[in-house]
Amino acid sequence: MNTENNGYTILYASIMVIIVAIGLAFTHQVLSEKQTKNVEIDKMQQILRSLRIDVNPNEAETKYNELIKNAYLIRPDGSKIEGSEGTETTDPAFTTDIAKDKSKGLPVFEAEIDGVKKYVIPMAGKGLWGPIWGYIAIDEDGSTVYGVDFSHAGETPGLGAEIVNPTFRKQFEGKELIKDGEFKSIAVVKAGQTIEGQDYVDGISGGTITSKGVHAMLLNSIGEYKNFLLKLNAAHKNESEEQ
Repeated sequence: MNTENNGYTILYASIMVIIVAIGLAFTHQVLSEKQTKNVEIDKMQQILRSLRIDVNPNEAETKYNELIKNAYLIRPDGSKIEGSEGTETTDPAFTTDIAKDKSKGLPVFEAEIDGVKKYVIPMAGKGLWGPIWGYIAIDEDGSTVYGVDFSHAGETPGLGAEIVNPTFRKQFEGKELIKDGEFKSIAVVKAGQTIEGQDYVDGISGGTITSKGVHAMLLNSIGEYKNFLLKLNAAHKNESEEQ
């Protein structure tokens, strides 16, 4: 074959393009599966951190499967959507991203810590430079916060980014979302300030806008679950009175 004619050049180039395309497709497929798994593991770690459990990626899936006993979607009125239950990463509760689409329902994860049930719900909001999100774990009474976890896309290091700091997150433990049968959320205020009739935590010093973002995220995201939480709270009170 004459390697100097145009036909050879076109054939050679075509073969090379095909080989490179196949290689890229294969690499993308392999990396895509790994990336998807990494995203799933990261989400498990976030949920576990809201339950006050911090594990490395290698342990996350085992611990998640051990503690998460049920997961499902609910409607805004607080009722469970039948057929949405399942704890696998392919099931509706795990795959639903409330920041993108809540039309199919709101995710709830039921965990069990030392024999006591906890309810974990996701949150999504906006910080100074981009999205912020997190998970909040709530006791059986539907009001008392067991733990929280926050994440961000690009808040300022040393300022707004401090929302991931355990010191900030620990403030939420024991705070109540419901007061006198009414959903109140938890306020994030400037250090030294107080707010009447509502539990509150100190915001991040120098991270005012991010703190306001966390405040709004708590109010709006958890607020979408208020009927669910109020039902839990009422049932818990009735049970306590009967005992």
